[in-house]
Amino acid sequence: MKSGDRGERRRERVRLELPVRVAVREGANEEWVEVSRILDLTPFGARFSLARPVDRGRLVHLTLPMPRQLRCFDHVEDQYRVWALVRNVTFMPPATETGLPRFELGVAFVGKYPPASYKANPAIRYEIAEDPTAADLWRVREQLAPYTPVQRETRLSLPVDVIIEVLDERGQIAASEQTVTENISRHGASVFTTLTVERGRFVRVRSAHYTLTLLAVVRNTRTGADNIPRLHLEFVGRTWPLELIE
Repeated sequence: MKSGDRGERRRERVRLELPVRVAVREGANEEWVEVSRILDLTPFGARFSLARPVDRGRLVHLTLPMPRQLRCFDHVEDQYRVWALVRNVTFMPPATETGLPRFELGVAFVGKYPPASYKANPAIRYEIAEDPTAADLWRVREQLAPYTPVQRETRLSLPVDVIIEVLDERGQIAASEQTVTENISRHGASVFTTLTVERGRFVRVRSAHYTLTLLAVVRNTRTGADNIPRLHLEFVGRTWPLELIE
């Protein structure tokens, strides 16, 4: 196959409403499973929604009746079982007032088996390596540059009023508070908090003034010299439009 042909195939997306079983390991003895439906599909990845969020860089295991002509292995099996890397996640507001939010995931297929390091520690985050595997699926490596609160992008030291909503394992609000930012950028913020939230938890950041709702991951927590705790957040799926407050 020519490299150009492979590149064309990678961009082709097929809309197929196939059922998909998604298994996510949170720890050595912690796993949850959700059944959803594929929104679109290629031989190298898929898009679907879940009732609970999954962080970028996590590996998930998918089981689906994928058309055999789209498979890279297991062409005679009834079900296609493939490991996938979460590349992006987008918060989808409820369709109705009584509905629940969804989280749309875009994943890249990485193979029939997970890396050896995943078996030892399923909490490891991965990223795409430069070259695909011989089977035409993406090869992954452990993240080389994990998130830190120090960002190269411009941060505005402004007190923006926000509501922080901590999401539980079902994607529902477990706790919330009204607070202000210590600083904010397009991709993240530091907010003062009275909540106890672990690193890696998902929160919703809402601004009534700017009519915004963003999904975010808690990347770090710290207490400043003023003895006030902070949450360091990374926005997921969308960025904060700084032009609204500049």
